[in-house]
Amino acid sequence: MVTNRTLELRILKTILWIYIILCLIIAGFNYGYASRATPEVASFITKFWNFYENWLKTIFIVICSFLTLRIIKDKRSIMRKKNLIGFIIVALVVHIAGPILLDNKDLYFFSMPMPWTTTPLQLLYPESHFYLSRFPIWGVAGISVALIFYLCMSVVVFAGTLLFGRRWQCSTLCLFNGFAAEVFAPAIPLVSKRKKMTPKLIKFLSIVRWIFLLVAVFFTTYWILLLSGVPIASGFQIISRIEVYKYLITELLMMMFFWVAFIGRGYCYYCPLGTVLALISKWAGQCIVTNKTKCIQCNKCNITCPMAIDIQSQAQNGNPVTSLRCVGCGHCVDICPTKTLSYNTNILTWLSKK
Repeated sequence: MVTNRTLELRILKTILWIYIILCLIIAGFNYGYASRATPEVASFITKFWNFYENWLKTIFIVICSFLTLRIIKDKRSIMRKKNLIGFIIVALVVHIAGPILLDNKDLYFFSMPMPWTTTPLQLLYPESHFYLSRFPIWGVAGISVALIFYLCMSVVVFAGTLLFGRRWQCSTLCLFNGFAAEVFAPAIPLVSKRKKMTPKLIKFLSIVRWIFLLVAVFFTTYWILLLSGVPIASGFQIISRIEVYKYLITELLMMMFFWVAFIGRGYCYYCPLGTVLALISKWAGQCIVTNKTKCIQCNKCNITCPMAIDIQSQAQNGNPVTSLRCVGCGHCVDICPTKTLSYNTNILTWLSKK
C-alpha cells in the first residue's frame, strides 16, 4: 500500500527530474543554438528559457517547499521552515515581482554578487556579447536598472552575511544551488541512497574550492582591468565564452550531478561566492554552539549535516563548530534531541542578550 509520504516523495522526485531535464534541454538550446538560429526561433527559445527560469522555477519552489515540509513532518524543523520561507520570498521577488515591475526578465543574472559571475561587468563593456545582445532590448535605462538591482542585491548579501553569517545567502537567498538543496532535500539523491562524503573526497573538494575561487577572481580582475582601460591582452570574447563553458560544465552540470548521485549541497563545497562568504562569516563569528545542554552522542547531527561536518566530536566537548563548510542550514540544530545545538553569530549573540 502506497502511503501519503511515499506518494509525496515520488511527486517530489518527479518534479526534480522534470526540473533537471528541462534545464539541460533549454540551456542547451539557449547557450548552444539560439545564437545561430533565425530571429524568430531565437526569440522563442529566449522566451521559453525566461518562462522556465522565472515562472516554472518559482512554482516548483512553492509546491516542493510544502511537499518537503509534509514529508519531514517534524515540528522541530524550525530553521528548515525559515529556509523554505526565505527561498519562496526571494523567488517571488527575483523571478516574478522584479521582472514585472522593472520590465526585465533576466534579473536573476544579477542576483548573485561577484566573484560568482562577471555578468554585471560584461554589461558595462559596450563591445561584449552580453552588452550587444541586451542593449537593443533594454536600452540605456534597462541596463542601468539591471546594474542598480545587482548593486542592491550585493549590498543585501554582504551586509546580511556580516550580520547573520553564511546562512543568510546559502540557506535563505541562493537561487542557484542553495534553494534546491533545501526545497528538494528529501528527494536527493535521485538514483540511490544518500552516500557519505569520504574524507578523501572532502579534501579534494576543499582544494577545488580554492582553485575555483582563484579562477573566479581571475575573471573578475580581467573585466575590471578591461573596463579601467588598462592595456591587457585582447580576446575578451574568448574569455567570456570560457566563462560560459565553465558555468555550464563545472557548475550547472556538476551541481545537478550531485543532486542525482550524491547530495544536494555538492556544489556548495566549491562555490566561489560561498568561499568568500565563509571567510566573511568567520569574521562575523558564525558558529554552531554545542553546549546549551548535554550532548548524548546520538550522531544525528553528523548524519543530517549536508556538508559532512563532524559536529558530534565538537559537541562532546562543548566546543563551537566553526567550519568554513558550514552553510548555516540548521539541520543539525533542528534534529538535536537534547536541543544542545544553536546557530549563532556575533550580532545574534548581542541581540539575544537584549
